[in-house]
Amino acid sequence: GRPRPHHAGCVTTAMPGTIVAVKVKVGDKVSAGDGVLVIEAMKMENEIQASKTGTVVAVHVAKGDSVTPDESLLEIQPE
Repeated sequence: GRPRPHHAGCVTTAMPGTIVAVKVKVGDKVSAGDGVLVIEAMKMENEIQASKTGTVVAVHVAKGDSVTPDESLLEIQPE
C-alpha cells in the first residue's frame, strides 16, 4: 500500500479515482499550483496540483493506479 499523508509536501486526491497521467518524476522542481497528476473520478478528469514549491522526492503512483483520499500520491520536499 501507499503511505498515508504524513507531512505538508504530500500530494493527495479529494476523491477516489484512477491515475491517467503522471506529469512529474523524482528530482523535478515544481511550484505550488503546478499540475503534477491527472486523475479520473466520476468520469471527469481532474488535475491534481503541487501543494508546495520544492523538489519531487517520491512518486507513489503510476498511470492506471486506483487511488483513494487517504493515500500520499507523491511527495514534495518544500524549499
